[in-house]
Amino acid sequence: MQPVDVIVVGGGPAGSSCAAALVEAGRSVAVLDQATFPRTKLCAGWVTPAVFRALGIAPPDYPRGLHEFDHLVIHVKGLTFRLPSRQYSVRRLEFDDFLLRRSGATIIPHQVHVIDRDRDGFMVDGAFRCRHLVGAGGTRCPVYRQVFREICAHNASLQVAAMELEYPIQWRDPRCHLWFFDHGLPGYSWYVPKAGGWLNIGVGAMSGPLRARGQNLHGHWARLVARLRRDKMIDDRPLEPAGYSYYLRDGSGPWQCGNAFLAGDAAGMATRDLGEGIGPAIRSGQAAARGILTGTACAPTEISALSLDEVIQNGLLRALGRSLLHLSGVTSRQLPLAA
Repeated sequence: MQPVDVIVVGGGPAGSSCAAALVEAGRSVAVLDQATFPRTKLCAGWVTPAVFRALGIAPPDYPRGLHEFDHLVIHVKGLTFRLPSRQYSVRRLEFDDFLLRRSGATIIPHQVHVIDRDRDGFMVDGAFRCRHLVGAGGTRCPVYRQVFREICAHNASLQVAAMELEYPIQWRDPRCHLWFFDHGLPGYSWYVPKAGGWLNIGVGAMSGPLRARGQNLHGHWARLVARLRRDKMIDDRPLEPAGYSYYLRDGSGPWQCGNAFLAGDAAGMATRDLGEGIGPAIRSGQAAARGILTGTACAPTEISALSLDEVIQNGLLRALGRSLLHLSGVTSRQLPLAA
């Protein structure tokens, strides 16, 4: 393969957004991902209007399945209330494939193993050479492991564990439901319907507090499924979830090491209050592209570390939301949502 200006490892929202900005600026870009797109990606798929603005897309112009909410249903310690907020849900299988193909980059299915410094750039697996390298391959991104881990180890106290399932079902309730702190869960559970008769349900929690309380996600998953069945929100078919982990925003960086950059979950960019990852992934990918194009330091610190500012547009409601977290005895780092 001929050398390219930039290799992006990972074709999710962070990688595709970075690649799109670079291609638009005239750079040659190859995206390496071990999967062939479209590929299954577990995610609640919660997308804010700000995400579409960052992508330069009006929600009605998004060509794949899109489900819209005009409010969220919040459950906290026996209380239920409606939170006015226009939000959307997408299937990551469709969303990621759309963004990657839209980027205009060369897409190469390839699992990265070895990254070597090569003169003023990098050589990947002895086959791909580039001047700049972007790691956007998620929590286990090989660019993070081989280039960044020794200088910016992930903060173990900010690790989130999640368990979820997305499956086809004729859902009865079109609203998004969130259950906070149920049965001592240091996080929350969710029910997110999607277009085309798909549903995502899951549980997310801070790993450390979960272990300290002698709990595990399987127990909380069983309680969520029992509740949804009791309330006739799902049927009785067997459900087999999958688990994974990621990290909330630390803020310390670095997200750049010479000509190498990190974005998305590889950089631990999920928000501190709701653990949302799609928006921060896209913005951090675009920040990495700006760093490459301008030759200035990549600074994702300009990206908000909180989701509430986008989810709750009314200033008073944002204040009430933060007060609720404080009164519940849960810090802003203890509320993960799969994203």
